[in-house]
Amino acid sequence: MSAEGSSRQAGEPVTVFLVDDHGLFRAGARAELESLSDDVTVVGEAGSVREAVAGIVRTKPQVVLLDVHMPDGGGAEVLRQIRPELPDVVFLALSVSDAAEDVIAVIRGGARGYVTKTISSRDLVRAIIRVADGDAVFSPRLAGFVLDAFADRPGAPPISDPELDLLTPRERDVLRLLARGYAYKEIASELFISIKTVETHVSSVLRKTQLSNRYELSRWASDRRLV
Repeated sequence: MSAEGSSRQAGEPVTVFLVDDHGLFRAGARAELESLSDDVTVVGEAGSVREAVAGIVRTKPQVVLLDVHMPDGGGAEVLRQIRPELPDVVFLALSVSDAAEDVIAVIRGGARGYVTKTISSRDLVRAIIRVADGDAVFSPRLAGFVLDAFADRPGAPPISDPELDLLTPRERDVLRLLARGYAYKEIASELFISIKTVETHVSSVLRKTQLSNRYELSRWASDRRLV
């Protein structure tokens, strides 16, 4: 890999590379970004860690929009492989997850910011430009996680919860949306999975947590700051 930088020149658009394992989301995000502003241009996209690493090395974007959870390692693995060789590339995590452990993991890995997929398209454009210009950007609720991890307890790892650790990343995503009051159909749409898959994940979460209903799951998720 080359360590060549990709500094932004005044007046030039920010070059962006999209990393997300859902093709439909990438297509929508790309269309939105390119239609809203001449200040951002998408130079590539990838749906896996392997594709992401190869694409980022090839295109050398200024900003990478990085999904946190992917089947072959996720955003943290992309950071691990790219950061040492291309330190000038800026990473902005964009995820459905707002769990503290996810936020802290990618920030420790070198991401410059973390926003959730509830962000508006215009705010996402602003966030991209800000991180390209050197700012750190976080969705409002997430900044506290970063302060807790890096200011109050410098160098300390995130607190482990043995019960929470039993859940897969996708089960946590489903639980988080369920606890917010989403219907199964809405969860399926948000996560680009089938309603049957949502039901399977909920059943698995109920079994692992030894809880019996949605109300108990919501309270359990709230107690662990997943909501």
